[in-house]
Amino acid sequence: MFTLPLTTDLEMRPLEPWRAEEFLTHLDRAREHISPWVSPSFVATDLESARAVLQRYADRWARDAGGIWGLWWRGDLVGGVMFVSFDVALGMCEVGCWLEPAAEGHGLVFPAARRLIDWAVRERGIHRVEWRTNAANARSIALARRLGLRHDGTLREVYPGPSGRIDLEVWSVLAPEWRAAAPAGAVPAGPPEASA
Repeated sequence: MFTLPLTTDLEMRPLEPWRAEEFLTHLDRAREHISPWVSPSFVATDLESARAVLQRYADRWARDAGGIWGLWWRGDLVGGVMFVSFDVALGMCEVGCWLEPAAEGHGLVFPAARRLIDWAVRERGIHRVEWRTNAANARSIALARRLGLRHDGTLREVYPGPSGRIDLEVWSVLAPEWRAAAPAGAVPAGPPEASA
């Protein structure tokens, strides 16, 4: 019912708690691949924790503080995009993404991330959109560049990781920069219908 076609093979849909089983099946394919790059609390290991992850994002959406959407490629959930944080009063949000290995290299995240950024800026009045990534995540950094974000700086040794502390790169785009680079109508407005 709430599906947004992004390409002929790619759809973006709300990733709601009732999809926990499908989300867990997807994470079983993606877990090892995404674990170095996402928060450990995101990588659910059973149905209860999968439902809890999706419920956290549904609760954020209800509070106007975040949201999560899945990417279905050729009928299978293969990844997604999210507002990690969303604060209209401050005019700031953080966009994030993940993708399972078999779906990489097909340009799937780019149109979805563009959709979120455009909606945040044009519809919700967000002034600053951030993209935060492990400094070793070359694919995420390449996507930030492709989206037209600028590297603000690197926060050194922010989080503990399996091989020592990790550096976190912060990328951003400001609303006037986004509007200048993506004229109105170049990107359809709005994410798919709200999740729970």
